[in-house]
Amino acid sequence: MPGTLTVHLERPIASAKIHANCPDGIRTESSGRGTVDSGKSVEQISIQDVEAQKAAFSQACQAVNSVAAKLNEFYDKVFVEHREEIARLSVEIARKILVQKVEDGDYEIESIVKEAINNAPVHQDVVVHLNPEDLVQYQKLQQDERSEDFGGIKFVPDPNIGAAECLLETPKGIIESVIDQHLDQVGKALKKVK
Repeated sequence: MPGTLTVHLERPIASAKIHANCPDGIRTESSGRGTVDSGKSVEQISIQDVEAQKAAFSQACQAVNSVAAKLNEFYDKVFVEHREEIARLSVEIARKILVQKVEDGDYEIESIVKEAINNAPVHQDVVVHLNPEDLVQYQKLQQDERSEDFGGIKFVPDPNIGAAECLLETPKGIIESVIDQHLDQVGKALKKVK
């Protein structure tokens, strides 16, 4: 029969796979092994298929790695190019949040004063300038004995000092605890981040 294919094998079939694009030239030999017109055995074709798949997979992996490397380069480039803008935007967001908190009175003047005094080079003969409203609040805290006592430090009202800020006069110079200065320091630090 011209349309019938007979294959004789040396051993039993352990597994089988049907390929939709199987080559048309399969024929039998007297040895019983299937061959393709090129004279290669089916086993050799399978090994060649596996090797071709390995090569294709390796090529695909290289392409994916190349794309990943390019994406990382692009990310780094965009971040570096926009680092200053990101830092500026971050500081502006923080500024708006702080301004709202100060307007709402949602801050602890005692913590601000304590931090400024702790950062002072000396702790004697210090004059602390506070916003008049903050000074009233600070004095209330001291009367309630909920506040740390800074003996030998003089507190004075100063309408030129903003809410939630203070200025320290020390024998070694003036120290300011001003929101804008803190935000500028944060902005500079963010611009240095790589």
